[in-house]
Amino acid sequence: MNTFSLEIWDNEGVKCSFYTVRKEDAGYNETDKFFNKYYVIDELKVEIQQLMIFVLESIGNDYGAIDLLFNRYENEVVGLPNKGRSVLGKVSFLFPNFPLRLYALRINNRSDLVVLFNGGRKTARTNQESRDLNLKWMEACGFAKRIEDALRNREIVLDIRNRKIISADGREEIIF
Repeated sequence: MNTFSLEIWDNEGVKCSFYTVRKEDAGYNETDKFFNKYYVIDELKVEIQQLMIFVLESIGNDYGAIDLLFNRYENEVVGLPNKGRSVLGKVSFLFPNFPLRLYALRINNRSDLVVLFNGGRKTARTNQESRDLNLKWMEACGFAKRIEDALRNREIVLDIRNRKIISADGREEIIF
């Protein structure tokens, strides 16, 4: 896997801050590539808007990255949106036959730091059968492994108070 950086994607949520990855010399980070690609497809505009609201409002502001909303486990990453019906108080999250997957990595159990990757259109029963989606899933798993290894080896650390991921020497710029 090539060089990539870990950067803030959105840190304005009340409950959760989001990071993303940017490949070396890429004009856009992986999460923006995902939203930009599918927003321009007319038949997916509603779904991409639903997914954006789910991420920024439901996870970012309302509930955080709780297990109930992160229950589509796909090896090293989680596919968003959630699987099945999830009920939180009077709010029900149900995305039957949702055509898109956005891959994510929850960084800690406090549910306040998430790395969003890229994703794709689910065109078959499984990720492995959805050609484009399978490639994005494998890539997301590779990014997640490198990030988890860096956390385990203390090359990067969590600044829980400020909901940040920083390098071991205190820099906010993180390059793998």
